[in-house]
Parts: sequence; structure tokens; C-alpha cells
Amino acid sequence: MVATAATSAFFPAVSPTPDYSTKTAAKLSSLGGMKSKSAGTSSGLQVKTNAQARPKINGTSVGLATPVEGVKNECDTLSPAPRTFINTLPDWSMLLAAITTIFLAAEKQWMMLDWKPRRPDMLIDPFGLGRIVQDGLVFRQNFSIRSYEIGADRTASIETLMNHLQETALNHVKGAGLLGDGFGSTPEMCKKNLIWVVTRMQVVVDRYPTWGDVVQVDTWVSSSGKNGMRRDWLLRDSRSGETLTRASSVWVMMNKQTRRLSKIPEEVRGEIEPYFTDTLPAVEEDSRKLQKLDDNTADFVRTGLSPRWSDLDVNQHVNNVKYIGWILESAPLPILESYELSSMTLEYRRECGKDSVLQSLTAVSGNGIGNLGNLADIECQHMLRLENGAEIVRGRTGWRPKHASNFGTLGEVPVEST
Repeated sequence: MVATAATSAFFPAVSPTPDYSTKTAAKLSSLGGMKSKSAGTSSGLQVKTNAQARPKINGTSVGLATPVEGVKNECDTLSPAPRTFINTLPDWSMLLAAITTIFLAAEKQWMMLDWKPRRPDMLIDPFGLGRIVQDGLVFRQNFSIRSYEIGADRTASIETLMNHLQETALNHVKGAGLLGDGFGSTPEMCKKNLIWVVTRMQVVVDRYPTWGDVVQVDTWVSSSGKNGMRRDWLLRDSRSGETLTRASSVWVMMNKQTRRLSKIPEEVRGEIEPYFTDTLPAVEEDSRKLQKLDDNTADFVRTGLSPRWSDLDVNQHVNNVKYIGWILESAPLPILESYELSSMTLEYRRECGKDSVLQSLTAVSGNGIGNLGNLADIECQHMLRLENGAEIVRGRTGWRPKHASNFGTLGEVPVEST
């Protein structure tokens, strides 16, 4: 009885786990016997292993062959791990995957069905990324008029509109997959160091958008003569579809290194011709010759205009939109205060570099400034030139009287902007 109690105290019967069953069986199979001695009434038991002697308890030999064999048989038969609180929990990876799937499905449904903006015009290209439409020949992009893009009249400036036109032109090339590493240049143009330069621009503004308006810009390209390309734009109110601005331009190629005009290589023509449309210009061409101005024929002259570093584009010449601002520098203040620009025709004759110093000349057609009281349309002639007299741009602008209804009472914020 005492021997049995001592043996059970040192060797409790525990079900072996699968991870240690093989090792336990190997150890027990090599175990020859066990020997236990009593060191006295107060001393503990000492257990020794002996490969030859059989174990003894209190001087009596006890055979453990049968218990060891029983343990070996239990090790040979793998028993399942005991059930605990941890291994009864669910598979967390599967639970996490299920939660993620449910969340993504709910997010998709919310974006497609439950997202309802207050303004319906925001549903059309809400992020202004642009897309190809009309059989891949027209590029369309939306722009929201920002607070920093409006002027004293609380309407978008002409420079803002021109920047939107230029942005859609570049995005059109990118969206068509023709954008190389240049500023709007195709891969074949980059190989030959060719860039696009604008030679003529015509713009007609029917109405200027205001702060918060979303405008939709369409652009497309056509051939222009043997070595030119025409690009047209149509800018509309995205909510009503009203036409706000129309523009048409002519572009030619110039060698980036020699700065000389170039013919369109056949490789480049093969890239761009599939995107040409056979349509009329967005603005009917004004065939009237632009007047050359000098100190005697100009009514107003502004000197000392020079480009800043931020006025240069990646082709290292002044951005064509900057020329418009310089032209308006010499426009008389009474015209800027009482009239708004309604049309513009520009001819670009020479590029302008970072070290150039320019002069802006303006001549008012008709009876000049004295005719402002009649509130009639006014036409002006313009020229930008270098200090040495070399022409940069010739231009003609049309102006119409401003109407208070276009932007509300001075000092009040339009209701739609709140």
C-alpha cells in the first residue's frame, strides 16, 4: 500500500500530448528499472535509474514491467489534446477575414447607393480626374472654381480659364497614353527633342463662372495644314450645360535644343493622327490682321516686365498663359473697372526666356477712353515686345460692359456660395 502510494506520487498517470508522445515512448522504452531508498523517517525519497537492477522499495524488489509497457502502449496510441478554454475559442483568422469582407461590402454599397451629395453636378466626375468620351476622341474634365481663382468681380479670371484649358490638353495626352517625359510631348517627340508651341489662340467668353461653380471642359484635336495641329475647347456649366467659353488654338513643333520650328515627323504623325477629328473650329477664325504697335500708335505703355522663375514651364520658356497677364498690364484702369474681357485673339511670334525684359503696349480702338460713358463694346490692340523691339505677341481683345446682375450687389456674398 505504501509502495503504491509512493509510486503514484512520483509518477502520476497523465495522458501524454501528441507533441511529446514519441519522445516519452523512446525514453520509457530505454528505461530498465527504478530504485528507491528510504533515508529515514524524516528524509525524502531518492530515485535512481539503473539499466540492470530492478527497482526496490523498502528493500523489496518491485517489477514495473507491466506499468512501463502500459505507458508505452498509451504513447503508441495518440490521444487528442485535452479540451481547454483556449483551444475551444474560434479561429481568429477566419473571424477577422469574415469581418473584413462584411466591412468592404458595406462600404461599397454606401459609396454606390447611399452617397447622395446635395449638389447634383458633383455626381459628374466628382474628383475632376477626367475621362475619354465620344469614341475616344474627346477628353472631358470637371473643375471647381476655387476662392483663390476669382477676382474683384467675384468671377473667375481669364488666366484661371486658360489654365483649365491647358490642364485638360495635357491630361488628354496623358489619358490617351501618349505622354512621354516631356511637357505634353509624345514618346517619339521625346526621342527627337521636339516640343509643342502655340502660334495662335482665339478665345470667346460668354459668361464667367463664379466661386463654387463646377465647369466641364471638353477638348479635342484636329489637323491644321501640313505641319500643325489644332486644339479646341468647350467650357460649360456642368449643372445647366450652358456654354461659358469657347477656344481654338494652333500648335506647331519646335526643336528643344535648337529652338527652331520643325516639321511633324512621320513617326509622330502616326502617334497623333488616330486622335484627329474632322470638325469645325470651336471659334470661327478671325481673319483680320493684327495691328503692329509702336510708341507712336500705342495709347498706353508698360515697361520693365520680366518673368519670375515660377513663370517658366518645364520647357524653360514662359508659359503662354503668363503673356495674357502681361498684355492686361497695359490695359487702362477704367476699362478693367467697367468692362470685362469678352474675346481675345493672340499670335505668338517669339518665345520669352527667364532673362527677358518686356514692354506691354495697348491701343484703344474707336474714340478711345472718352467713349467709356456710352457703355458700348470696346476693342483694343496689344503687343508684347522685348526692350530691343523684337515682337513676342500681337493681340486683340474685345470688352463688354459689366453687369451687376452677373455677380450680385457689391459687398454681398452670392446665396449659392453660402
